Amino acid sequence: MGFHCGDCKFNFAGPNCTERKLRVRKDIFRISAQEKNQFLAYLNLAKHTTSRDFVIAVGTYAQMNNGSNPMFRDINLYDLFVWMHYYVSRDTLLGGTDVWRDIDFAHEAPGFLPWHRLFLLMWENEIQKLTGNDNFTIPYWDWRDAESCTICTDEYMGGRHPTNPDVLSPASFFSSWQKPVPWKIICY
Repeated sequence: MGFHCGDCKFNFAGPNCTERKLRVRKDIFRISAQEKNQFLAYLNLAKHTTSRDFVIAVGTYAQMNNGSNPMFRDINLYDLFVWMHYYVSRDTLLGGTDVWRDIDFAHEAPGFLPWHRLFLLMWENEIQKLTGNDNFTIPYWDWRDAESCTICTDEYMGGRHPTNPDVLSPASFFSSWQKPVPWKIICY
């Protein structure tokens, strides 16, 4: 893929990365119960599996004494992608001390579509490597005509707690998950 010589380009497979592999994403409401359960199980596995390829910085370059005191931490695969998505929404370093503030290049600029396409392809690729399921694709939610969050239920991505709308319902698959790595440690 350009940054990891051990991986084929997206949608290619085989010993020489020459076999074209077509994968089709499905609407989350049109997948079978088995596919939905598999998707949720894969998310849970990613949440509880430390990345073999990536770590995250937990200190600034200055705190690391210009790199001579490395400050890195392991991260699980799920939180890695949460961290990446969060990180691209922050102030942008332009080199030296120059910073563009309040610009979210991943969401408020022409890079929105290509950045998210790459992000999802990378996420799928990591899940495929983790599970050995080369046919895995992330289901999508077609929200165009939705008047509310139709996937925000305990059956799918988590409903609201009956007495505290700021947390997930205890019946949600995800309610037992711990919060991701504390962002204030990583990104300040």
